[in-house]
Amino acid sequence: MPTRNLPLRAPVTIHWNEHHVPFIEAEHDADLAVGLGVVHAHLRLAQIELMRRAAYGRLAELLGPVAVDLDRTLRTLDLTRAVRPIVATMPEATFDWLTGFARGINAVIAGPGELPEELALLGHRPEPWTVEDLMALGRLAATDFTWRVWIPLLRLRARTDWPDLWERMMRDNAMPVPAFAGGGGGGVDALLSLLGAFGRQGSNAFAVAAERSATGSALIASDPHLGIMLPNTWLMAGLSGPGLNAVGLMIPGVPAVALGRNRRIAWGGTSLHAQSSELFDVTDLPEGEIVERRETIRVRWGKPVTVTVRDTPYGPILTDAPLLPDAGGRRLALHWVGHLPSDEVTALLGVNRAAGWAEFRDALDGFAVPAQNMVYADADGRVGQCMAARLPWRPPHPPDDLFVPRDARRHWERFATAATLPAVLSPPRGFVASANNRPEAAGTVPVGFFFSPDDRVRRLRALLGRPDPVGIAELQAAQRDVLVPSAPELRDRLLALARDAGLDAASPERRRFCDGLRPWDGRYDAESAGALGFELLLYHFALGLRGRAGLEVYTAGWEPWAFLRDDLDRTPPDRLAAALGPALDRAAAEAGRHGTWGAVHRLRLAHVLGSVPVIGRRYRFADVPSSGGNETVMKTAHGFAGGVHRVRMGANARHISDLGDPDANRFVLLGGQDGWLGSTTFLDQFDLWRRGEYVQIPLRAETARTLFRYKTVLTP
Repeated sequence: MPTRNLPLRAPVTIHWNEHHVPFIEAEHDADLAVGLGVVHAHLRLAQIELMRRAAYGRLAELLGPVAVDLDRTLRTLDLTRAVRPIVATMPEATFDWLTGFARGINAVIAGPGELPEELALLGHRPEPWTVEDLMALGRLAATDFTWRVWIPLLRLRARTDWPDLWERMMRDNAMPVPAFAGGGGGGVDALLSLLGAFGRQGSNAFAVAAERSATGSALIASDPHLGIMLPNTWLMAGLSGPGLNAVGLMIPGVPAVALGRNRRIAWGGTSLHAQSSELFDVTDLPEGEIVERRETIRVRWGKPVTVTVRDTPYGPILTDAPLLPDAGGRRLALHWVGHLPSDEVTALLGVNRAAGWAEFRDALDGFAVPAQNMVYADADGRVGQCMAARLPWRPPHPPDDLFVPRDARRHWERFATAATLPAVLSPPRGFVASANNRPEAAGTVPVGFFFSPDDRVRRLRALLGRPDPVGIAELQAAQRDVLVPSAPELRDRLLALARDAGLDAASPERRRFCDGLRPWDGRYDAESAGALGFELLLYHFALGLRGRAGLEVYTAGWEPWAFLRDDLDRTPPDRLAAALGPALDRAAAEAGRHGTWGAVHRLRLAHVLGSVPVIGRRYRFADVPSSGGNETVMKTAHGFAGGVHRVRMGANARHISDLGDPDANRFVLLGGQDGWLGSTTFLDQFDLWRRGEYVQIPLRAETARTLFRYKTVLTP
């Protein structure tokens, strides 16, 4: 780590704790930015370099021919389209902050230290970073949730029953496949994994007002849900300068606290699941309105590949991308809010410095992507919730199909923002909670059409609305809660169907299985036999009812229960019974073989190189039983559970703060803080995570000097 001759006005001190968490102390804000850049590069240089390459569609330069189709698809998405106008119009203070941050990264690149193992393996030394590169990386982190919806649905649209399927999704709030589900194998799965790794997908965030709190102060808690990978997609840091004193979670390469607190306020966020994009049907668009550009993809171990990217007034032609499914011969263009200029770094820095609700909302009015549901708490004991998004002024009803006609472009002539979208401060119940659920308050424009089921938010409201005051211990327990309120309800429907048809007593094995499932309370503990039996029964029942080909309809949902309930209501009882009998036999046999939910529900921690043939074994670090499920508060998503499977998306960081004490801030990562393979802090928080423990990060510099025992001084 370079410590001398840095682009600083005065020395910068970095205090470290034993988990490699930094607290950066600077006399000047410009120096604070440089120190922060040094820290991000020191901890995560390989990670942010790969993210930069992905943002520009330049992965083939490192990975060779295997990444050409992925690069071409990323260039079609055109993530960086708005970067130059954003940089040209951003406030001078933001530009200076980003410039200092880039200088810190570049000091590490130019320093005498060795390259991270990943970059050395790929034979790559990073180029210097620019402000434009930082904003490009921010756009990668802002990829739209709906893209991961559309990719599998484009494939389903070829089905003859598509109109009915679409109508059911609109009616039942059945949100389509997230990034953890397979998209068809190969490059499609790689694209889904990439979009899911950095774009916001899920999360919980909740806050308790002082009058409901056991400490007498407002409390806040957040646990973001992203792809499960190493290094973690978050890093923890504390900052102390004359104009910025904050602690929290940061996206590597993005120099602002995304989830955390300052002296006066704290903030968390969840994906709003907003419809921030539109697919326009441009099949009949005159050729004169289509603009082509030629791009060259440089390929390691291969010749350069020249590709053509086509653009229209409605956005790039998405169906040209090689990794996306065919749209039945239709030509579709992607219109995305992120293709328009918006400055999220300025907005987040405004939040980081805000002293109250008004400043918090004013800052968020400039935030467009990725659309967020923001949770707020302050030192005065208040809590609140608002939206941070820029949404087209659509009509209130859902679209008639996955893509829309060109005349719907008029809906994009004006936008709703944080200032006009619903918000609440100091609600009567004394708490706020967000879990990617449909917004409670109806706004003037529809936020979106696909939301998570209400299980998580129902559970949070039950936990926070208890008669007794809510303290830190209760928030910690909530973040590890694994009860699904609707699971026993669905279990009872299936067992009632089995009883009424005389299926449960047809054999001793069935009787034992049903008797064992009846007392299950809906908790997805790793040691639970009930959770295993329930999930196996759902899978085999759906398979028997729909068949292997028809199972795709169920897996079009984030969780298949909405469609399953619909089929229980619509399908003749004799057909239901015909599917349920064999399902009971198969579920009983497999439950007896596996025993517990954790035997099939596995949390596997691996580096991205863990999937590489031959050498991948070296980069796999854990394979343990996991509690939780698709819609538990402690989310460990899995799709349909027909056997042993890997948790691919879920909670990967936790944060809790007490606004009555600047130093009462708890954080933990699933994995570790340091991105360097072989580091003692690469995986050291994994055991803390499993035990439900946290790492304290104080806000006051004097406390950090005492608690963080290791020190690095950067000098000009």
